[in-house]
Amino acid sequence: MKNQLNPLGGLAIAAVMALSTTAYAGEITAYTSLEEDDAKVYLEAFAKAEPNVKVNMLRLSTGDLGARILAEKSNPQHDVIWGWAVTQMVDPRILEMTEPYKPKGVDALKTSFKDPQDRWFATTGYFAAFCVNTEVLAQKNLPMPTSWQDLLNPAFKGELIMPNPASSGTGYLQISSLLQMKGEEEGWKFLHELDKNMGQYIKSGSKPCKLTRVGEYAVGASFAFVGVKSVKEGYPIKVVIPSEGAGYEMEVSALMKTSKNKGDSQRFLDWLLTQDAAKLYGERAAMSVVPGAVQTVDARDAGLPADVSTVLYDMDFAWSATNKSRIVAKWKAELER
Repeated sequence: MKNQLNPLGGLAIAAVMALSTTAYAGEITAYTSLEEDDAKVYLEAFAKAEPNVKVNMLRLSTGDLGARILAEKSNPQHDVIWGWAVTQMVDPRILEMTEPYKPKGVDALKTSFKDPQDRWFATTGYFAAFCVNTEVLAQKNLPMPTSWQDLLNPAFKGELIMPNPASSGTGYLQISSLLQMKGEEEGWKFLHELDKNMGQYIKSGSKPCKLTRVGEYAVGASFAFVGVKSVKEGYPIKVVIPSEGAGYEMEVSALMKTSKNKGDSQRFLDWLLTQDAAKLYGERAAMSVVPGAVQTVDARDAGLPADVSTVLYDMDFAWSATNKSRIVAKWKAELER
């Protein structure tokens, strides 16, 4: 575990501050699927607010993190789950590992953003969007897509990239939302048709946009905020929210029953709902459920609506969670390559 948490290994970041002699000073380990650069900013801010708490972080993609947590179930190595997909969190095997806790500020969240039994709460979320490279479209005389349906155009053959739903939370929300929108029978037919144009399935939810913005593909099915960042950084990207509605996911956090330092773990969870944290969510997340988060000018300039709820598909998270193993197994058997 020590090696896995080495900040030089690329998988982990540690917010390390001098330990205090106070009774509650200590160290916690957080497992997360937040983007690494975002998590680093949050941890730096937390370190300023709570300098007596050292946070070790292990960051893995959504599916890989779930597999690790279950593999360690007999001897969990972490104190908190931080910023992880709710469709993974509601797995009964995961929930039985968590301890109910009501962090300060949780009462201000809408009921849909927290567990009725206080086992998890949301802070941020992400939703599906296309990153479209306008230069590639012009070079190859391709039309600007506005919907998932548009991506079936044979002109896009080999020009699409999307995340693998077996490892990526973004990939799974894209697949599950399409199956919910169209019904399973028609949804699977659609996915097989879409596969005819797919150049690659990739492990990461952000990589489709990152590869598209440098011209390797015309359209990357990714999540909205990586598109916003790409526009801000000057890449020839247009962020397109599919007209059918964007599948979305909530990023939730929880306290582990087996935490060896519950006091500092609770301080960390409390901080996630503070106004200082909310300000950062407004700057770095496509959506935040914490009151006080304000959308950035960059997000508006990239075309995101001020109220993103108007473009979200009404996801059935319970269905997504209950059927995940079956859907991923079917996708791997029929479409993975």
